[in-house]
Amino acid sequence: MGTWHDDFYGGPEVRALEREWGEYFGVKHAISVNSATSGLYAAVGACGISPGDEVIVSAYTMSASATAALVYGAIPVFADIEEEYYCLDVNSIESKITPCTKAIIVVDIFGQPYDRDAINALAKKHNLFVIEDAAQAPGAMLDGKFAGTLGDIGIYSLNYHKHIHSGEGGIIVTDNDALAHKLRLIRNHAEAVLSAKGIEDKSELINMVGFNYRMTEIEAAIAREQLKKLPDLLTQRLANTHYFNEKLAQIPCIIPTKIRPYSKHAFYVHPLQFDEKTAGMHRNRFIDAVKAELPPTLLREESAVLLSYGYVKPLYLQPLYQERIAFGRDGYPFSLSDVTYPKGLCPVTENMHYNRLITHEFMRPGMTQNDMNDVVHAFEKVWKNREELL
Repeated sequence: MGTWHDDFYGGPEVRALEREWGEYFGVKHAISVNSATSGLYAAVGACGISPGDEVIVSAYTMSASATAALVYGAIPVFADIEEEYYCLDVNSIESKITPCTKAIIVVDIFGQPYDRDAINALAKKHNLFVIEDAAQAPGAMLDGKFAGTLGDIGIYSLNYHKHIHSGEGGIIVTDNDALAHKLRLIRNHAEAVLSAKGIEDKSELINMVGFNYRMTEIEAAIAREQLKKLPDLLTQRLANTHYFNEKLAQIPCIIPTKIRPYSKHAFYVHPLQFDEKTAGMHRNRFIDAVKAELPPTLLREESAVLLSYGYVKPLYLQPLYQERIAFGRDGYPFSLSDVTYPKGLCPVTENMHYNRLITHEFMRPGMTQNDMNDVVHAFEKVWKNREELL
């Protein structure tokens, strides 16, 4: 396996990034990885999740939040979301807990911190880990603490379309020494390159399954510079979102964003709700009309959906879960469980996705005031002329 040396901790840029990230977010351990997906997978592994265990996860999130459980042979159990804030609903979580439940993966969706007090108390009652997917929420806060630091382990993303990015990458954070030790092992093929008392040849210590989740020096160097820009970038997002909330709230069928009390939203996207009864038409028809009024330059984004009805299809309605096909012809690990994923499983999620939720990215830094004015004008025009669409 080669000669052991400290470089497996990462080079100087990687180590500097981890130190600076930990200082910025106020955590004891910051561990870089090559993506937030890798971070989620490592987090589940560090928590000792095993085949047949159950992990509760939001039905309304990016796919990796749930496949992190499948990688370790565990079963994702989908819970519903809050109607106002879109994060996991604590009452739905509680209804899903069984003797097989070992962890909850909460998601700070769209940049909104999860309901920490209620969910952490429930997790403590049932001796469950809380893994916080904060990929969309760097800089968001709840009661003065950063999103990502509210659970046992938090994961941030440095993917190209996040608040700050290094092309690709992720950061795991925790204050738990034992979890940090396991996370570093999993990141590095589980080769025990860490300090091991009384062991001369550390390369011989492999006592768990690990992967190559290491971040490169180039990515770390970029991420260090990006981290310096995070406060200013968040300020721009918040100012732009405030403008949209203020203007779009004047359109009767648009319900502006609600922010959890004592929290600061990071606004990865700007979520709005649509009132079909007030509008007299379905959301999709209204948004299609808005898109038709927007300047073409605002809709010519490669790999970005700037204005969308809904977000992602509820995960349990995806073929992976409907057909229970994860690994191989025998359907492992679904074959270990009788958990099912029927339509209607999470009614709030389905209603938001198919009827009520609107998301847009026109509040991103780089959008001009003219761009934002054009968006507001398009919404206003469709509302004023809505009878032509009926």
